[in-house]
Amino acid sequence: MIDLRYSLVIEATAEPDFFSFYSPDLEGFTGVGHSVEDCLYQAKWGMSEHVRLLEEQEMPVPPPGARPRIIIEDAPALKQAG
Repeated sequence: MIDLRYSLVIEATAEPDFFSFYSPDLEGFTGVGHSVEDCLYQAKWGMSEHVRLLEEQEMPVPPPGARPRIIIEDAPALKQAG
Protein backbone atom coordinates (compact mmCIF):
# COMPACT_ATOMS: atom_id res chain seq x y z
CA MET A 1 0.00 0.00 0.00
CA ILE A 2 1.25 3.49 -0.84
CA ASP A 3 1.73 5.45 2.36
CA LEU A 4 1.44 8.92 0.79
CA ARG A 5 -1.51 11.30 0.82
CA TYR A 6 -0.59 12.90 -2.52
CA SER A 7 0.88 11.64 -5.79
CA LEU A 8 4.64 11.82 -6.21
CA VAL A 9 6.92 12.06 -9.24
CA ILE A 10 10.52 10.92 -8.76
CA GLU A 11 12.99 11.93 -11.46
CA ALA A 12 16.25 10.05 -12.02
CA THR A 13 19.21 12.14 -13.13
CA ALA A 14 22.45 11.26 -14.91
CA GLU A 15 24.05 10.90 -11.46
CA PRO A 16 23.27 7.44 -10.04
CA ASP A 17 22.80 8.75 -6.50
CA PHE A 18 20.83 11.95 -7.18
CA PHE A 19 17.06 12.00 -7.63
CA SER A 20 14.60 14.88 -7.48
CA PHE A 21 10.93 14.63 -6.57
CA TYR A 22 7.78 16.71 -6.48
CA SER A 23 4.06 16.31 -6.03
CA PRO A 24 1.81 17.46 -8.87
CA ASP A 25 -1.01 17.59 -6.28
CA LEU A 26 0.75 19.70 -3.66
CA GLU A 27 1.96 23.01 -5.08
CA GLY A 28 5.45 24.02 -4.01
CA PHE A 29 6.44 20.61 -2.65
CA THR A 30 9.81 19.41 -3.97
CA GLY A 31 12.90 17.64 -2.70
CA VAL A 32 15.96 15.59 -3.53
CA GLY A 33 17.22 12.19 -2.45
CA HIS A 34 20.03 9.71 -2.93
CA SER A 35 17.78 6.82 -4.02
CA VAL A 36 14.16 6.07 -4.85
CA GLU A 37 13.70 4.75 -1.31
CA ASP A 38 15.23 7.91 0.16
CA CYS A 39 12.85 10.05 -1.92
CA LEU A 40 9.85 8.03 -0.69
CA TYR A 41 10.94 8.39 2.92
CA GLN A 42 11.61 12.12 2.62
CA ALA A 43 8.36 12.71 0.71
CA LYS A 44 6.25 10.97 3.36
CA TRP A 45 7.50 13.23 6.14
CA GLY A 46 8.00 16.28 3.93
CA MET A 47 4.41 16.26 2.69
CA SER A 48 3.12 16.28 6.27
CA GLU A 49 5.39 19.21 7.12
CA HIS A 50 4.43 21.07 3.93
CA VAL A 51 0.72 20.69 4.73
CA ARG A 52 1.32 21.85 8.31
CA LEU A 53 3.09 24.98 7.05
CA LEU A 54 0.29 25.73 4.60
CA GLU A 55 -2.24 25.45 7.42
CA GLU A 56 -0.16 27.69 9.70
CA GLN A 57 -0.01 30.33 6.98
CA GLU A 58 -3.76 29.94 6.37
CA MET A 59 -3.14 28.93 2.77
CA PRO A 60 -5.36 26.47 0.92
CA VAL A 61 -4.51 22.81 1.41
CA PRO A 62 -5.57 20.46 -1.38
CA PRO A 63 -7.55 17.41 -0.30
CA PRO A 64 -5.58 14.17 -0.19
CA GLY A 65 -5.65 12.21 -3.43
CA ALA A 66 -8.20 9.41 -3.70
CA ARG A 67 -5.63 7.24 -5.49
CA PRO A 68 -2.13 8.69 -5.02
CA ARG A 69 0.41 7.40 -7.52
CA ILE A 70 4.16 7.22 -7.56
CA ILE A 71 5.76 7.81 -10.95
CA ILE A 72 9.46 7.20 -11.49
CA GLU A 73 10.90 8.65 -14.68
CA ASP A 74 14.02 10.18 -16.16
CA ALA A 75 14.46 13.87 -15.43
CA PRO A 76 13.80 16.03 -18.48
CA ALA A 77 16.97 16.90 -20.36
CA LEU A 78 18.08 20.50 -20.01
CA LYS A 79 18.49 22.42 -23.24
CA GLN A 80 22.09 23.30 -23.95
CA ALA A 81 22.85 26.87 -24.99
CA GLY A 82 24.53 27.10 -28.29
